[in-house]
Parts: sequence; structure tokens; C-alpha cells
Amino acid sequence: MAQATNEKPDEVTDCAIIGCGPAGLTAAIYLARFLRRVTVFDGGKSRASWIPKSHNHAGFPCGIEGRELLARMRQQAEQFGANIIEERVTSIERENDEFQLSHQSGKGWYRTVLLATGVVNRKPSINETIHKEAMDAGFLRYCPICDAYEARKQKIAVLGANGAGVAEALFLRQYSDSITLLTLKESELQPAHKEALANAGVKVVLSPVVKFDFTSNATVVLMDGTKLQFDTLYPALGTDPNNELAISLGLVVSGDKCLISDKHQRLGIKGLYADGDILSALDQISVAMGQAAIAATTMHNDLREEAGEIWKPV
Repeated sequence: MAQATNEKPDEVTDCAIIGCGPAGLTAAIYLARFLRRVTVFDGGKSRASWIPKSHNHAGFPCGIEGRELLARMRQQAEQFGANIIEERVTSIERENDEFQLSHQSGKGWYRTVLLATGVVNRKPSINETIHKEAMDAGFLRYCPICDAYEARKQKIAVLGANGAGVAEALFLRQYSDSITLLTLKESELQPAHKEALANAGVKVVLSPVVKFDFTSNATVVLMDGTKLQFDTLYPALGTDPNNELAISLGLVVSGDKCLISDKHQRLGIKGLYADGDILSALDQISVAMGQAAIAATTMHNDLREEAGEIWKPV
């Protein structure tokens, strides 16, 4: 692992948070209110920004749009003193129990680092503008736990004829009696999957999808020329964790390439923590926020203990 060689400034910042989604911003609010100097790096790719309206977030009975939620959380973090830099961290190096972070316009030293880098959804090949418009209209959805309630009784397609796609189709079956499993490439279902889908009444179409149209609904064109129309489409193509920084520090990822922390959100390297979707857990805002509260409190107390501020009975 490369060693940082830049001379350290006189002052080293208490905490860096890499990621400016609900996980990172919740931690920033806590740490700022713990009177910690905290810098948040915003690479501008939070999945929460995709959400047309979340109805799962407690306290918003009429729902809240993802970008509005992020804006409110950012305002709250900055109100208490968090410094937000709208740049992506390009590298992280560790030297003498401190971390040097390089970003697009400079470098800085930090005593603790929280990885809240999240994951990226694998998307079908759809123009970015059309993709956003389809999501805003409810023709394209990514999280059945989040919004299957809004799609209930609709004609629903799930894209991805593998284990994840099968599981998603079966999950959605509770909300609609019209579920169709589609695929992007020629494939053959496992016998156990076929049986489970058949027993649940899920239709399976194995001619691959070659074209999408979200003009007035979710329309797909198959390789054999068949055109199918649905009220909404759920891609179930998996995600790719933003784990490059963690791997550069020598951390080992789990089977789904996410990170594994202890119950206090520590990652096994002194001063390094994680929360949110980058961890192997349920990808939900509420889960990320709970992990953030634990991580921020642990970071604060670890710094207190290092400074000899925690009283321990003799």
C-alpha cells in the first residue's frame, strides 16, 4: 500500500465523510452536533436523488422527493457546521493512524474516515433523459420494497431472469396478479426457479428485450418482434458497490462486493468506518440513517478515548 508523503498541516480535521447521501449526511449532522470538525465529500451520485417521491420515510405522510430530502439534510448538516465539498475523493492513504484524502482540487488529512459511498444500480441501455422521465412518471422503478405499494394491482414487468430477478418477481406477486419476468439475454431458468414462478402465477418470457419505449407506459420489444406493454418495469440487474477506496486500503469485501462492519460500524482499520448501502444490509434510507447514527457516535467516542476524555473506572 502506498504511503502518503505530503507534509501534514498543523491542524488535522477530525472526520471525513465520503458520500453525501442520507447515510453520509445523517452522520454529518450527528458529528457536527458533537462539535467535531467534519468534511463531507459529495461526488453527486447519491441514488436517493433518483427517487421521484418516497412514501416510506417516516414523518412525510404525503411523501418526499429524493432531491428535496437530500437538500433538507444538507442544509441541516451545514447549519451545524459541516463543511461540504462538491468533489469526488480519488484516493485514500493511511499513515500513522491518520488518513490523507486526495480529491479533485486538493488533499487533506483526517483522523477518522466514514465510507458512505453506496452502490450503483445496473441500468438497462436507456437514454439518461428518457430514464429520468420514465422514473418520474412511475413507468420505471428500482425498489419494490420502497414503492411496490404504489404499483399494486398494476401490470408489472421485472427485467432480469436470474436469482435476483426471480426473487423480485415473487416479492411483487403479493401486490399484483399480473407479473411478467423478462430478460436482456437468452437464458434458461433453473428448475427450482421455474417451479416457484409457476406456482406463484408469474409469467416468464425468455425472448430477450431489445428495445424500450416509455412514451405512455412501459413498452418493450422482444428479439422475436413481439411488443409487450406494462404499467411499470422493475430492472433487477443488480448493483455495483463503490468499493474502490476500501479495496485500496486492503479491506476484503463480501460475496456481494459490499463491506462488512462490526456492530459499531468499524471496518477493522483504526479510524475507518462505513454506513449505508456500501455495507451488506437492507438498502433502505431508514437503515442507512440508523447506521449513520451508530457510526457517528462511535467515531466521536473513539476520538474521545484516544484523547483520554473517556473516564473509565479503576
